[in-house]
Amino acid sequence: MFRKPPGNEPLLQPDGCPQGALVDGPGKPIRRKPVGVSGGPTHVPVLMSDFAMSVAVRWVAVLSLGLFGVPALAFDLPELMALMARRTSGEARFVEQRFVRGLDGPLVSSGTLSFQAPDRFVRRTLEPRPEAMVVQGNQVTLSRGGRSRSMTLDASPEATVAVEALRGTLTGNAAVLQRYFNTRVSGSAERWTLELQPRDAAAAGPLMGLKVSGQRDEVRTVETQLQGGDASVMTIDPVRAGAASPAP
Repeated sequence: MFRKPPGNEPLLQPDGCPQGALVDGPGKPIRRKPVGVSGGPTHVPVLMSDFAMSVAVRWVAVLSLGLFGVPALAFDLPELMALMARRTSGEARFVEQRFVRGLDGPLVSSGTLSFQAPDRFVRRTLEPRPEAMVVQGNQVTLSRGGRSRSMTLDASPEATVAVEALRGTLTGNAAVLQRYFNTRVSGSAERWTLELQPRDAAAAGPLMGLKVSGQRDEVRTVETQLQGGDASVMTIDPVRAGAASPAP
């Protein structure tokens, strides 16, 4: 039975504690910690140790990261090359515009590109006049007007740099690209850009740099910058499996 104290003092329980108090044994009310809230101060029991509080804070941090997301790691050259290496062969149509200083408009050519891993690359120009470049390993064969000649890539450093920029990208060969170029990758697997700057300016000849852009394992554009302000832009349209390709 509760004892009624005189005046406005709180009712006491039989153990001498105020009525409604949380107790921790006879005559030992649990400590209360004031917390400011709207409508005036109130009290909550102090039930968490410092260790328990630190664990709770860590869980809040983990849940916050899950809720708001963690910044994705940057898409880099190894990831791009692994993506490109999945495709061991391919064919595409191309249209290339060459911008030459002193000319009013671009020189336009079109044709097909194809590659076969690990080291075969073919460019066949159909317009404005037929010609072809076939690269197999270290051997290059050039054909035009019914005549052909062959040489090794080693004999022409300029040709080596130009060929390996495309062949290395199409076959996903990071070692080759890094041998001849300083590389920079931006974007994501869905839409990426690979910038290539020749390591050896003398070996590269007039080539100052290339910017290769694509989507997943497909190259879509190749922009080439040459000394003196000349440049070219090649737009590439991959030929899907089963689609007819232009006759050579």
